Amino acid sequence: MKTDNTNSSVNLIQSLSLPAGDDLADSALDGKLATPEQVLLSGYNEPAVLLNFQQGKVTLNHSAHRVKHLFEGEIDGELKRLGTQANATGRMLSATVSLSTVAGQVVYQVTVVPQVIDQNVLFLFVDQTLNHNLRDALIESRQRFKDLVEVSSDFSWEIGEEGSFQYVSRTGALGYDSDDFIGRPPEDFIVGAEEYDQIPFHTKETVEDVEIWMHRSDGSMACVQVSAKPFLDEEGLPMGVRGVCRDVTHDRERETALAQAHQREQVLGYIVNTIRDEINPIDMMSAAAAATARAMGATGCAVLRREISNEGDDALYNYTKAAEFGTGGPQQFTDQVLNFAAGERTLREAVIEGWHVIAGPCLHSGVLNGVICLWRHDDWSDDARLMVGDIAGQLGIAIEQITNHESIVRLSRTDSMTGLLNRRAFYEEELPRRFNRLALDKSLGALFFIDMDNFKLVNDVRGHQAGDEAILALKDLLYEFVRPGDLIARLGGDEFALWMDGVNDETTKVRCQHLIDAAQVLDQYSGSKEKPLGISVGIAVYHPETKETLDDLLARADTAMYDVKNHSKGGFKLAPHATLKDVNSV
Repeated sequence: MKTDNTNSSVNLIQSLSLPAGDDLADSALDGKLATPEQVLLSGYNEPAVLLNFQQGKVTLNHSAHRVKHLFEGEIDGELKRLGTQANATGRMLSATVSLSTVAGQVVYQVTVVPQVIDQNVLFLFVDQTLNHNLRDALIESRQRFKDLVEVSSDFSWEIGEEGSFQYVSRTGALGYDSDDFIGRPPEDFIVGAEEYDQIPFHTKETVEDVEIWMHRSDGSMACVQVSAKPFLDEEGLPMGVRGVCRDVTHDRERETALAQAHQREQVLGYIVNTIRDEINPIDMMSAAAAATARAMGATGCAVLRREISNEGDDALYNYTKAAEFGTGGPQQFTDQVLNFAAGERTLREAVIEGWHVIAGPCLHSGVLNGVICLWRHDDWSDDARLMVGDIAGQLGIAIEQITNHESIVRLSRTDSMTGLLNRRAFYEEELPRRFNRLALDKSLGALFFIDMDNFKLVNDVRGHQAGDEAILALKDLLYEFVRPGDLIARLGGDEFALWMDGVNDETTKVRCQHLIDAAQVLDQYSGSKEKPLGISVGIAVYHPETKETLDDLLARADTAMYDVKNHSKGGFKLAPHATLKDVNSV
């Protein structure tokens, strides 16, 4: 409640206009002329009451029905207090009170005038409910706006005529307190302010969502979205600019991260598709190295495969270069970029011979099977590091697929017991390739067919395990007999074949005799002393001038071997040379 004192009671009473004739006639009660009190009150359009405290007499005007109950019986305590105070001081009082009426809770501006017509107290009421509610709503709205601004990432501001901040939200912004802005021009906080034709803080027209970069208090930068509007004085002259700023750094960083992730996905898809388009496993690695170097902006790329040189606890690992693309690069990759612990996924970086090298471990099921290395003169970005990690993961899968493919190929080409070439690989792949090369090089070569003598008796008498041991023993003899690069194959059962490049007849005979002599150790696996285990060998030497076909060569060696089997066993025979006449007659 608000109370005011005044000496203007006489003037106020005089200002109450007397009613016109018709109004005065209407104010008569029960056919009688209105009293002076009623005449006085009838000129007031809002509720008006005359109260005689001594007599308890109450006079109301036509609008006072809304407050009549407040004066019936026990007078409202607040009104009684105001009337008593006015009588005691002889001064007019004014107060704002909230009263319960028939219309509900109503806010009145009450003016109390003492000593009116025989010591009556005059109560004049003005309904302030609407104004009061509007004022409360405005205060609440202002508080709501203030709270929203303070809890949001936005901050409001105002630039004065002099071009500096004269107001900033109480919470401040960008790590600064609001006082840090006051009196300073916005250019102090804008990154590269001189590059703008006009910054939005000094705009001449309304702008929305203009993005600029500003300095934070910690030295970092923030992307800020500015909306601003100039404000004018009564004459339309500019007084400054008001606006709101919103820190959208996290939004832009998130958008950038999503864009980079999308780009990495596209690049990774390009590399994966490039690998899948290749059928030959070796070409897969070459394609991967080329695609990765191009996509990463690298000078070069190498894919290294990790291989085991020994099995068991003493296993040794080394790297072989599966593919390489590009130019330059270190002569050798050091342990600094190749020494990965088991299951480790951390990238390695080093400057080697002036090259910035980055290496990623290629894993499959948590097992390291290779390393991808890229190099260039410039350092690598964070996005590039993420990309290398993703590519290394895909290459780990590709290397495992290649390893599995090679295992399948190896199994399809080798004899399961001895590990030697099998019949198909020898006849369909290796022997034709060697033979055709000799025909082009005009070089010599020798084909050996080797068959074990009395082998069936070993199985019949001593069992198949002894037979297997005898076959493995012969395999070891053949390994000792051949040179690096020569071919050994198990054609099936107890039949073997050899191919030796660059040997003539005499050399073939000498070497074959050594083999026959060394084969005496097979006697220990014999089924009986009368029929010892040994070998029979048939040999055919290729002479390029005869233009002999491969089939003819095979036939000569096979015939020579069976000649030995049918006549003596335990020896060898060199087939007669093919002649041009023999070849032409076929």
